[in-house]
Amino acid sequence: MYPSSRTIRAAALVLAVACAGAALAEGEPEAAAAASNAPREIFYAIACIMGLGSISAGYAVGTVGAAAMGAAAEKPELLGKAIAFVGLGEGIALFGFLISLFLVFKI
Repeated sequence: MYPSSRTIRAAALVLAVACAGAALAEGEPEAAAAASNAPREIFYAIACIMGLGSISAGYAVGTVGAAAMGAAAEKPELLGKAIAFVGLGEGIALFGFLISLFLVFKI
């Protein structure tokens, strides 16, 4: 039910970068304009994408992982197939990270 520590660290890193960029844009308009032509809303968008992707991936991995371990306890031969579904849940965080990364490089 809880997101993994790797997912939480990735979300915290993206949120810190987004907040730092927003603070730079608010603090010194001339320096921010020279450093980046992007509006500050894009930093909030990056943080929201990564945060929602990480939270939903944590929920998916927790739910599917618990069901997979329950199924593997009853039939051990299902473990390999069930772990693949846990990996699909982790892919949600990867897609959120990739979209965030594309937005960062677009700036």
